Amino acid sequence: MALRGDAKIFFCILFVACSCCTVTFAQTLADCCLQVSNKPVPKHILVDYREQHSGKGCAIDATVLVTRRDKKLCAPAEGQWVEKVKNHVVHQKKDCKKRNYNGQHCVGVPRV
Repeated sequence: MALRGDAKIFFCILFVACSCCTVTFAQTLADCCLQVSNKPVPKHILVDYREQHSGKGCAIDATVLVTRRDKKLCAPAEGQWVEKVKNHVVHQKKDCKKRNYNGQHCVGVPRV
């Protein structure tokens, strides 16, 4: 009789532990843009960007621009000014890597 009671407690604890793990894995947070601004951003304040895709945890497609002060700005996924800014960031990162991240224009640029 005691064996059945111990087994029930064991399985209850196992069930709770598995449920907690499942909830933890399912609740990954995504930092998503909810809207975008079409106002061009000065490229000299930007140091990085990332793409946000709808259907992968976020509601809309966007380009997340990162400033030297680590502010995240939401821009449209496509557009002429967005492409120019992204190209500027790519070239800036390459240049800073060549210069070993020395110089004023490399402040805040993430090391690759």
